[in-house]
Amino acid sequence: MAAGLPAQATIKVMSPEEIAARAGGEVQHLRLPEGATLFAERALRLRQLAASHAMRDYLIFMADLAQAQHLVLPTVSTLPLPTGAQIAGARALGRPPLPAADWPRDPAWHAALRSIVTELLPRAPEGARPALQALLTAEPDWLERQADCLLTGVTLSLDMAAAPLVAAALQCYWVALVQQTQARHGAEGMPAFLRIEDETVCPCCGSRPTASITREVGGVAGQRYLHCSLCATEWHMVRIQCPHCLSGRSLAYQQLQASEGHELPGTGASIGAVQAETCDDCGHYLKIFHTDRDPFVEPAADDLASVTLDLLVSDTGMRRHGVNLMLLFGEPDEGIPPPPPDDGRP
Repeated sequence: MAAGLPAQATIKVMSPEEIAARAGGEVQHLRLPEGATLFAERALRLRQLAASHAMRDYLIFMADLAQAQHLVLPTVSTLPLPTGAQIAGARALGRPPLPAADWPRDPAWHAALRSIVTELLPRAPEGARPALQALLTAEPDWLERQADCLLTGVTLSLDMAAAPLVAAALQCYWVALVQQTQARHGAEGMPAFLRIEDETVCPCCGSRPTASITREVGGVAGQRYLHCSLCATEWHMVRIQCPHCLSGRSLAYQQLQASEGHELPGTGASIGAVQAETCDDCGHYLKIFHTDRDPFVEPAADDLASVTLDLLVSDTGMRRHGVNLMLLFGEPDEGIPPPPPDDGRP
């Protein structure tokens, strides 16, 4: 008998009025990515999680990848940025100013990819090196097709072995885009990024979240933010709304628990810090990480380490609203070490 899910985990959720009152008014809506620390903190957390994890090899490889992103991000500089008119136009339409699917990508992201691969090669597993070497000489048109697949969610022609590396370069590119756009237009006194019409996707690039995370903001704990899978921007959403359909009628919180005589399946996080927020109205879920229960949780890293929860929730018929570009499901080519099959399922 394997570990599974409880029917429902009870959790105290504040109403919007309570949240606003305790926060002293308007809650900070956007938390833009901190490029100087984002990928370094992700790499550190991945190494912590890998220590006694069944997916150790994969998490270590992803930690090396995040560290490479940390080193390469400062080199992604002087990118073509949206004009004030473009930002105003996007705002008038309620759309993100740097849309992942439509923004004209500069070839700078190709250079970022080559630099990431070069950083990884010396310590990459032997089986991963042919795939890494192939990326160093890949044709620009092929790279752009792979990027289109990743950014539109169409995986039919996606090279699953190359996908995490291509995604890592695109993440560096979009983090740099967000930072540079904010620096230019913020200096001109015009906010570059505001709320958009679709609350379920990133206000900066329109990508889906990887997960949500609770943070202390303005002295008030438990503020829920959705973490963008591409540019790492976080945007606020109250905790009585489904991140997919925005309904608040049928939310439940699922988490891993031990069956009698069996240990709790390891996610690396503290007990109760990782939950799946499920919605019966739309049949979707998104994981939520609680910093008050584990101050070291990091959305992308802890999402990778808690894939067992995804498998069990999916077994109930729920579909995932979020996406983690470091772990796409499909038929991977040989090379990059895949996560092992889950051994905690019934």
